Amino acid sequence: MSSSRNMINQKIKALRAKMKENKLDAYVIPSSDAHQSEYVNVHWQSREWISGFTGSAGLVVITQDHAGLWTDSRYFIQADTELAGSPVVLHKQGVPHAPEHNAWMRDNLPEGSTIGIDGKLFSIGQVQKMRKVVSPKNITVNTEYDLIKEVWIDRPALPTNPIFEHKVKFTGQNRTTKLATIRKEMEAQQVAYHLVTTLDDVAWIFNIRCDDIEFNPLAIAYAVIGLEDAWLFINPAKVPAKLGAKFQRENITVHSYNYIGKFLLNLPKSKKILINPATISACLADLLTSGQIKRGVTISTRLKAIKNSTEIGHIRQAMAKDGVALLKMYLWLNKTLDSRTVSEFELAQQLANFRKAQGLYHGESFAAIVGYQGNGAIVHYRPMPDTSARIKKEGMLLLDSGGQYEDGTTDITRTFALGAVTEEQKRNYTLVLKGHIAISSMVFPKGTKGIQLDAFARQPLWQYRLNYGHGTGHGVGFFLNVHEPPQGFATSIARGNTAFEPGMVTSNEPGFYKTGEYGIRIENLILCVADEENEFDTFYRFEDLTLFPIDKKLINKDLLSLQEIDWLNNYHQKVLAGLSPLVEGEALVWLTEACKKL
Repeated sequence: MSSSRNMINQKIKALRAKMKENKLDAYVIPSSDAHQSEYVNVHWQSREWISGFTGSAGLVVITQDHAGLWTDSRYFIQADTELAGSPVVLHKQGVPHAPEHNAWMRDNLPEGSTIGIDGKLFSIGQVQKMRKVVSPKNITVNTEYDLIKEVWIDRPALPTNPIFEHKVKFTGQNRTTKLATIRKEMEAQQVAYHLVTTLDDVAWIFNIRCDDIEFNPLAIAYAVIGLEDAWLFINPAKVPAKLGAKFQRENITVHSYNYIGKFLLNLPKSKKILINPATISACLADLLTSGQIKRGVTISTRLKAIKNSTEIGHIRQAMAKDGVALLKMYLWLNKTLDSRTVSEFELAQQLANFRKAQGLYHGESFAAIVGYQGNGAIVHYRPMPDTSARIKKEGMLLLDSGGQYEDGTTDITRTFALGAVTEEQKRNYTLVLKGHIAISSMVFPKGTKGIQLDAFARQPLWQYRLNYGHGTGHGVGFFLNVHEPPQGFATSIARGNTAFEPGMVTSNEPGFYKTGEYGIRIENLILCVADEENEFDTFYRFEDLTLFPIDKKLINKDLLSLQEIDWLNNYHQKVLAGLSPLVEGEALVWLTEACKKL
């Protein structure tokens, strides 16, 4: 057994000893942090530390005789590989007859058992669900155990790098204006305080950014907003003196990060505080009385989803820069493939370098998915240095990537033909393109939700009895999280139940995946805009923001309608107009050819 497997055995053994000491029959380790973030700082990557599984979604349950990892279909192949030879067993979540972790604990733990969790890492909603599922066997869920702190001896500390101000010339609104808008809504909801626990909301409200978390320009912090004052809970060493003085002038008090609990305990019991049960940790919620709490959605969630005209103007510039970076990467790849193969990992690095050469760049918005041939069928594939496939001038390449710029966050997927392709591949690519065009071309009445539109992207594939297993699109932040709620195109109510409004930026990314052979995905970011108001309704539509050609070599023109061909030609004219002033020489020649009419 390898040394890494031995280390995992030792970690689980140490945890089980602590469980026995504390009379715990099971211990649950999630992927989240104290803010319910999608991506977490290394300090909170305890699920990866104890299991060896590096995927971004998953949960580990340890008992005295079992160690299990629960994750979904995006990560089955990865988990099988990373857990091979390990004591950790993969439980395939979302598969028929495979119970999720709460049901598994109910069915496998003895009557009257005790489950231990670190309540800082679970929302109050998650804890309530866990308790409800295991209650038929009188199983107790205790939220007071951070056993990882006791067994992870060399655990990384929380980062101390300084925050910086996201300038108003980018955001279009200062903190004072944003706080005034939030307070107006607080008054309407008759609350005296509003607790904000999600890092992107804190960053948006206070116009601050940092690099505490990979891919997300966020600072680890909490905030409480009152009707006249606001409090920011962050390591004070992270706040530059000049910015701290600004906060003071604006009635924003900086407290230490860990002071949040004591602050909540000292709030007047007679005053209402608005919390979001989906994001507040169980530990923080337990500090408030039921009479204090008003449950609802974090007010800034909707506000930050609707981009203002200043933000939209900057996003357009970011998209043009991103298109140039992708264009240079594509030319580099084709030229290099004439003389040698290129690893998927190397291509991801080269693309990051081309983006870095653009102005105001702050890093990738997520780990680039560079999937050559069969790896393209792994939806959340991330190439690693030692295991990457070698790209040749043949077959298909799926490239899903994005950048974080001070003037916008990008996310684009293109599927390229690097050589001859089959008729099946061309057909399936064209079906995906038809679904992509259907969403982009959509005109819809006010109040329409993503769950209503998602089927239009799938309909061309359904006609051939084909489908894909992920959502069709997610909201995108402005120099914030690349996955930003609340809106999205999805088959589930949880992700698709928000009505689209003008100013929302959303991805449009249908796909198709043939396991072991190839993957197809076409993704643009689209902006919801006002269309027409008449006696029947108020209508909205989408506008494409992403600027990069769609590979015509993969298209079966016979499957496209005249309207779809017009859409493609018009889109390519927009790409040419947007990118041609920014490139020259062979890049301009390639771009002009790629954007020619179909």
